[in-house]
Amino acid sequence: QFWTSLGNNLLFAAVVVPVQSALALGLALLVNQKLRFTTVFRTIYFMPTVTPMVVVAVIWSFLYHPEGLINGLLAALPGIPWKPVDFLHDSRWAFPAIMITSIWQGVGFQMLIFLAALQEVPASLLEAADVDGANMFQKFFFITLPQLRNAIIFVVVATTILAFRLFDQVQIMTAGGPRNATYTMILYVYNTGFQRLNVGYASALTVVFFLIVLVISIVQRAVVREEK
Repeated sequence: QFWTSLGNNLLFAAVVVPVQSALALGLALLVNQKLRFTTVFRTIYFMPTVTPMVVVAVIWSFLYHPEGLINGLLAALPGIPWKPVDFLHDSRWAFPAIMITSIWQGVGFQMLIFLAALQEVPASLLEAADVDGANMFQKFFFITLPQLRNAIIFVVVATTILAFRLFDQVQIMTAGGPRNATYTMILYVYNTGFQRLNVGYASALTVVFFLIVLVISIVQRAVVREEK
């Protein structure tokens, strides 16, 4: 169970961290445009972040139900012979379903960080690029993205730590099942310490898990350093 839960945590972090960070950057670029109703869209995208994870998990459990909205929408698509799937009780779909829920709930926080960094990009650099005839993609990859270096490092490290804290949505939506497909380290510690009352072993697990996350964070900081 230790290796299964650790492997699930590593898989979750490997998928959620890059996908959620990329989506957050894309949303930040959208709401940073000088268009009407951008404040409304910023609020809409950020609302899931301030919604308690318990509420989010319960809502998405209903959406993933075989007779829920997601199966209904997929079945309604023309040309797709979709059969209802019990996402949370199918070992192939359960973990991807939890990943999608987690990305939806947390992307607003990273978006806000990127948005603050985007607003600090010097306008003079973008104006100079316009004068030199740079297109939209050149300005993004050679000006905007390098200016976001420190924000990207912070978002990646913080999201990685949060990804290893995966517990609430798993406990509520699947309880680690089916067949340990969504079993995570924090859930393993919780079950060991509070369900089986083996507090000593649970404490040892938390120390080992803390050291693993610490090493991963140090490696991330060593590989990608901030610019002063």
